[in-house]
Amino acid sequence: MELAQIRMFKTVAEVGSIARAAEKLFCVPSNITARIKALEAELGVALFLREGRGLRISPAGQTFLAYAEKILALTAEAKRAVDPSAEPSGPLRIGAIESSATGRLPRLLAKFHQRYPQVALELTTGTWAQLLDDTVSHRLDGAIVAVDVERSQLRRTPMYREELLLIASTSFGPVRGIEDLQDKTVFMWPQGCPYRAALEHWLLRQGLSLPIVSLASYGAIVGCVSAGAGVALVPKGVFEQYAKGAGCVGYEFAELTAVDNLFYWHENAGVHPAREAFVAMLREEFVA
Repeated sequence: MELAQIRMFKTVAEVGSIARAAEKLFCVPSNITARIKALEAELGVALFLREGRGLRISPAGQTFLAYAEKILALTAEAKRAVDPSAEPSGPLRIGAIESSATGRLPRLLAKFHQRYPQVALELTTGTWAQLLDDTVSHRLDGAIVAVDVERSQLRRTPMYREELLLIASTSFGPVRGIEDLQDKTVFMWPQGCPYRAALEHWLLRQGLSLPIVSLASYGAIVGCVSAGAGVALVPKGVFEQYAKGAGCVGYEFAELTAVDNLFYWHENAGVHPAREAFVAMLREEFVA
């Protein structure tokens, strides 16, 4: 079993085609076909199910893919570990919840790229649970999420606190207290979002029940609020980034507790200069 075979297998699994994998790896399709067949012979299982002219990864292939990702991640780590003092370079895969990616990271990403041009930074957004899963599986080098949870194989450190604002259209009229929200529609991310949980706890403490429409996009949420269809609870960073310019007004309430955003990384990831430089910049940017 060779690293080249494992890399070819992973690439085919990702793109779903030997021809596209060959383009991505800059080699001929016949080479990939032969190397994967040799790998299947060595393992004694079919890694792909051949359906006409297409390929579909087999159940055994799915199992092997998890190990392939770990093997390749450890290989990359080994290369970095031999020169820990090197200038940060190479790929850096960071995950972030949308509020962080939209409201807090744009300026930092531009600054990071200017300071470390040799780092190929990839930013992925998703739910906090998916981002942590991807970090455990080495598909991400680290993730920023708005939950503080114990997770096997992961370490974490607080980055910043996100203040929460209730936003409404300028045509909505002033919101002096929670009683002004009676019978109003609230637009929020689906269940599982920590900011939605903060809203639900606040409403519960105030004894108020409001209809909540689930939208998995801050753009859609801000659009609905801007149109006067209802209100929403958003992180201050999202409001400052584009809700304020969309004809929305932000209201602060002492009862709305700020939510910590933390950075998670794999405890066995070892030396990773690019990731460590990114965390240092996060601290520089956000930690007082």
